[in-house]
Amino acid sequence: MPLPDIERARHNMVEQQVRPWSVSHPQVLHLLAHLKREDFVPEAYRSLSFADIDIPLPCGQTMLRPGVQARLLQDATVQPGDKVLEIGVGTGFMTAMLARMGSSVLGLEIHPELAAIAEANLRKACIHNVTIRQTDGARGAELDAPFDLIVLGGSVAEVPQVLLNQLKPHGRLIAIVGEEPAMQAQTITRSGNTRWDAITHWETSVPRLLRFPQASPFRFA
Repeated sequence: MPLPDIERARHNMVEQQVRPWSVSHPQVLHLLAHLKREDFVPEAYRSLSFADIDIPLPCGQTMLRPGVQARLLQDATVQPGDKVLEIGVGTGFMTAMLARMGSSVLGLEIHPELAAIAEANLRKACIHNVTIRQTDGARGAELDAPFDLIVLGGSVAEVPQVLLNQLKPHGRLIAIVGEEPAMQAQTITRSGNTRWDAITHWETSVPRLLRFPQASPFRFA
């Protein structure tokens, strides 16, 4: 795609997909307008970089469509000093945006091929405040906890308690929770040592994260 066409497609993505889906955070819009999303898309699908679809990735995974990534990032309310855990990094585009907004990001990716791709993409984008770890992220990163923010890169039936325990006081976890066809984006905030409060934002449907439990005994007070 010639450069003028790429920039036109990027502009249209922001103006026709992202803004109409109630995304107004200036830094989120700036990142989507300037960070090269196409560099995080496999070559075979690069022409679809700005389309309103989930893009196929290696290992049977997907890159979430722009509007969903933008809404999740806006809901995360990332602060400059935030220590972030991301589970399911794919090829690293959400990781890159989190890193631009926060202090540091630890990204957990179960697939070795995707972990290697994400590392290469982040180096190419000159983003250096990220550590990618090839591991099963279902239990988080207890030895690196606590975190100001945890972001799940796919859906879960319920959020495991082990992840909620890895939040700092007033820390947030952003997830898409529930069953098809109507999953819900949630922000879960640690409001006390043994209390977490959930706010439901909007409905969507995205692929599952691997190896997360189908249900847990945790219920919000």
